[in-house]
Amino acid sequence: MTETSRGQWSTEGILGKIGIAVSGADSNRVYAIIEAKEGGLFRSDDAGQHWTRVNDDGRFRQRAWYFSKVYADPKSADTVYLLNTGLFRSVDGGKTFNLLSARHGDHHGLWIDPQDPNRIGNANDGGASVSIDGGKTWTTQNNQPTAQFYHVSVDNAFPYHIYGAQQDNTSIGIASRTDWGAIGPADWFEVSSGECGFVLADPRDWHIVYSNNESSIYRYNKTKGDMQDVSVLPLDNSGHGAAAVTHRFQWVTPLALSPHNPDVLYTGAERVFKTTDLGHSWTQISDDLTRNDKSKQQPSGGPLTNDITSVEYYDTVFALAESPVKKGTLWAGTDDGLVHLTTDDGQHWSKVTPKMPEWSTVSLIDPSPHDANAAYVAVDRHKLDDFKPYIFKTTDLGKSWSAIVSGIPDGAYVHAVREDPRKRGLLYAGTELGVFVSFDDGAHWQPLQLNLPVSPIHDLVVKDDDLVVATHGRSFWILDDTTPLRQLGTQSAPGDVLLYQPQTAVRLHYPEEFDKRQPVGDNPPPGAILNYYFKTAPKEEVSLDILDSSGKMVRHLSSKEKKEGEQPPEWPDRVERPKTIPANEGMNRFAWDLRYNDPTQIPGAFYSGVGPIGPLAPPGEYQVKLTVGGKSQSAPLHLAIDPRNKGAEAAVQKQFALATQVNDSMSRLHQAVNEIRDLRSQMQNLHKRFGDDPKLKAAFAAAEDLDHKMSEIEQKLIQVNMKGSEGNLAFPDMLNERFETFSHAIESGDTEPTQGQLNVFQMLSSQLEEQLKKWAQVKAEEVPKVSELIKQANLPALIITEKKKS
Repeated sequence: MTETSRGQWSTEGILGKIGIAVSGADSNRVYAIIEAKEGGLFRSDDAGQHWTRVNDDGRFRQRAWYFSKVYADPKSADTVYLLNTGLFRSVDGGKTFNLLSARHGDHHGLWIDPQDPNRIGNANDGGASVSIDGGKTWTTQNNQPTAQFYHVSVDNAFPYHIYGAQQDNTSIGIASRTDWGAIGPADWFEVSSGECGFVLADPRDWHIVYSNNESSIYRYNKTKGDMQDVSVLPLDNSGHGAAAVTHRFQWVTPLALSPHNPDVLYTGAERVFKTTDLGHSWTQISDDLTRNDKSKQQPSGGPLTNDITSVEYYDTVFALAESPVKKGTLWAGTDDGLVHLTTDDGQHWSKVTPKMPEWSTVSLIDPSPHDANAAYVAVDRHKLDDFKPYIFKTTDLGKSWSAIVSGIPDGAYVHAVREDPRKRGLLYAGTELGVFVSFDDGAHWQPLQLNLPVSPIHDLVVKDDDLVVATHGRSFWILDDTTPLRQLGTQSAPGDVLLYQPQTAVRLHYPEEFDKRQPVGDNPPPGAILNYYFKTAPKEEVSLDILDSSGKMVRHLSSKEKKEGEQPPEWPDRVERPKTIPANEGMNRFAWDLRYNDPTQIPGAFYSGVGPIGPLAPPGEYQVKLTVGGKSQSAPLHLAIDPRNKGAEAAVQKQFALATQVNDSMSRLHQAVNEIRDLRSQMQNLHKRFGDDPKLKAAFAAAEDLDHKMSEIEQKLIQVNMKGSEGNLAFPDMLNERFETFSHAIESGDTEPTQGQLNVFQMLSSQLEEQLKKWAQVKAEEVPKVSELIKQANLPALIITEKKKS
C-alpha cells in the first residue's frame, strides 16, 4: 500500500476520522472527508498522489466522529454525496452542494445503484428510504417499526395509552387498542419534542403529560395543546463539559411522579430535586450522591472536535424511584455505581450500594409494590466490556443485598427489572437479548420471548393484566393477559390438563372489517381471552362451553372444524371470526368474541354484511367449561361493561333482550327456509331417479304444486336471487336480509333500543309470523298428501328435519 500525498493541505497537526470514496466513473478520482484542524472535503484526480481541499463548509465537518461519510456517484466523476445532519449532493466535483429532501435527518448510509444512479437507498436515524428519481422524492419511513424507546409508561385512560421518548424522534403517546380494529398513525400523538428520558401522564387526567429531555422538563396539556417548560435549570449546556456546569443532567435524566401525590415530581442531576407545585419551583433534597470524579467530567470528542450533547455527562443520578408502599422512601442510583436511600423524603440519605464491581451504571431501581423494605436494582456494565447480567434484591432497605440472575445468560445484560404489582415475587427483566421472567422472586429466570423479536428491552411496565415493553429498535410491544403467569408456580407443575382462571373481560364492540394491510399495530385479541394447557395434544375432541350465571348454554366451541357453507369472501378487510379452538401440546389461547351461539344458518346464503351472528353477551358472571376425554374443568369469568359506558348496564340488558328475540326470530326463519329447501331436494332426487315411472305421475304432479306453494313462502322469507354481497341492489331485501341488517343495527352501542327499533322489530315479526303460519299450514296439510302418494309407490316418505336442541 502506498501512502498518498497531502498535496496542498498542511502537514501540520493530527488527523482524525477520514471517510473516502473512489469514483466508479473514473478510478483516479478520489474523494475524502477529513477531520483535521484544516479539514474538509478533499479531492484527488490522480489516484491519491495529489490532493486539493475543495470544500471546508462547516455543515459537512461537524460531529466528525458521528458522520464523515462520502459517496461517489458510479457514473459521474463530478457527482459526490456528503452525509451529515442533512444529505447533500455536488455535481461540480465537490465545490458546491445542494441539500436533498431526504427523509428525517442524521444520515449515515447511502447506496447508489451502479447501473442506475437515480436509484438511491438512504439510511438515517429515522429509518430507511429509497428514491428512484435522483433524490427528488423518497419513499416513506412510516412503514418501519424501528423506534428506539428508552423508557415506557402508561396512563389510567381506557383504553390506556403507552408513552415513551424515542431516539431521534419525538416523545409520544399511543393507544394500546382502538375501536376501529388496529393501531395506526392516527392513534399516536406527540407530547414533547424530546428524544430521550421519560414521559409520564398524570394518573388523574391523562391529558396532562410530563416529559424530559436532558435537563429540560415539560408539562403538556393535550386538551389545550399547550406546552410549558418547567425545568429545574432551563439552561442549554451544549458544548460545555460536565465539570463546568452547575448541575449534571444527563441524556436520560430520571423523572418520577410520586405514586402518593401526583402533584409531586422528582428528578435528578448529580443530586435529587423535588417540586410540589407542578414544576413552577424546585427544591434540592439531597447533596451530590455521585463519586464526583472530575477526571471523568472533562469535555468529550478528542483533541480535534469536541462533541458534548450531555449524553457524555458522567457522575449523575441515573435511576430514581419512590416506594409505592411508603411515602417519602426514595431510591437513587448513579451511573458511577452508587445506590442511596432516604426514608424521610430527602431529609437524610444513606449509602446502600450492593456489593458489585465499581463504576457500574445503576440502570433502574424498582421499589417493590408489595413491601416498603424491598427493592430491585438492574445494573448495566456493558460500557465497561462486561456483558454479564446483574440484578440485586434487598428486603431490608438496602442493609443486605442478594444477586438474582440465575438463568439469565451472559450477553443479556440487564436494563430493567420490575415486580408484578398483583403477584409478589413474579419478576420481569428487560435485557439486551429480550425479556426474562422469574416465578420465585429472582431465584430462577427463564426467557419470556414468544414472538417478541430479539432486541434490547430498555424498560417494561405491568399495566393491569398486560406487560408493556420498550424496545431499542423494534418499538413498543404488549404481552396481552399475563394472568396465566400469575397462576404459575415453580413448585406445582400443571397436570395433564389445566384451565386457567380468565382475566376480567370487557364488553366491547369489535369492528366487522378494517384495513390490516397498512402498517399498523395489532389490537389485543377481540373478546374474552381463555387460556388452557395440555401436557400432550389431545386425540379427542376438545370443547369450550360458556355458560351464564344460571348454567344455561351461551356458546359452544369445539376443536373440531365445522363447515357451515359460509358465504364466499369478497372483502379482504372483513374480519374472519375464528370458531375452532386450538388443542395443541402446551399452552393454548382462544378469544371468545363475547357472542352467544349464532342463529341457525342457511347454507350458501348471501348477505351484504358479515351475516347473522349471536347476540353480544351482556355484562355479568359466566362460567367457562373445558372438556376433553369426558372430563371437565370450570372457571368463573366476569364480563365488565366498557368503562367508558359505566351506568349503562340496564340499557344493555334491554338491548340484549331485543337482540335475543331477533336471534330467535332469525333461527325460526332460517329453519323454515332450510326445511323448504330440504324438502325440495328430496322431491328433486325422487324425480331424478323415478321421473319416468307412470305410477308416480300423480305424486310428482302434487309435488310440483307443493313446490310452487313452498316457493311463494320461501321468496317472502329470503331473497333467493341474492348471489353476492351487493345482490340486493338489483333484488330487494326480503325478511332474511332485513332481520340480518337489523340485528347489527340494534347493537351499535351500549344503549337501550330506540322506539324506532322496537317498531321495526314488531313490523318484521308480524311479517315473519304471517309466513311461518303459512308454512306451518303447508307442512300440516300439503306435505302429508304428497308424502302419502310417494309411499303408495313403495318409496320413502318425505321427511322434515326438525331443529336440534342445543
